Amino acid sequence: MKNFDRNRILIPMPKTKTLIPSRTRLIHHGLGAFLILAMLPGCAVVKLTYEIVAGTVKGAYYVVKGAYQLTAGTTKVVYKIGKFTFEVVRAPLDWPLTHDEIETIDGLPVKEAIRQGRVKWAPYVVKGRRYVPMNVSRAQRYQETGIASWYGEETRRQKGGHMTANGEAFDPMGLTAAHKYLPLPTNVKVTNLENGRTIVVRVNDRGPFPSVNNPNSGKRIIDLSYGAAKRLGYHRKGLARVRVEVIPVKIGT
Repeated sequence: MKNFDRNRILIPMPKTKTLIPSRTRLIHHGLGAFLILAMLPGCAVVKLTYEIVAGTVKGAYYVVKGAYQLTAGTTKVVYKIGKFTFEVVRAPLDWPLTHDEIETIDGLPVKEAIRQGRVKWAPYVVKGRRYVPMNVSRAQRYQETGIASWYGEETRRQKGGHMTANGEAFDPMGLTAAHKYLPLPTNVKVTNLENGRTIVVRVNDRGPFPSVNNPNSGKRIIDLSYGAAKRLGYHRKGLARVRVEVIPVKIGT
């Protein structure tokens, strides 16, 4: 893991915005980033704190609010980071997990931990092995180079939807990823070092884990969705050497 510095410019904005209980758009002019919240009736107050991180992706400016995540009363959040759009949808608790080998999270049955919202950096167990994710502060400095795989295209042929490890609806064509140790959710920049392509993805799942047929698969550093792997140009090859960098956010939001 290597540290990397960022030029951070804080723009003072009110920390609380009152939204009408309907689809509402908040636009920050000139930066090409916006947030859309799909709210349930009766939930009208959303706290927003913005931080601008300069040079995150090829000199572009990205507006990042803590971590865009579903909170009490929200069923859907749509946001953009630069040219990349992310749609976050709460999954029904009866949907199966994309990684059903996860045995417990924070010492609880997986679905109960998701229901209680105790998955962000909680320890979890897979096939008897305990994994301890990093906290948000440590994750801000995360950068790693290694092998990426992809997963999830097969869920398109299965009946019903699938749930990620933090309770979001899994979209195999979306820009998402699984990581063993990053907090959920975290946005990261992923660069395919074999062709130079770069995208931003939302880490909202756990993996990749060692398989019975290929124990070395657990050494891969990230598992991208099929859609993300396609954007990076390795969906046919299956594996690629990549660099993964966390997009910094304001701690405490």
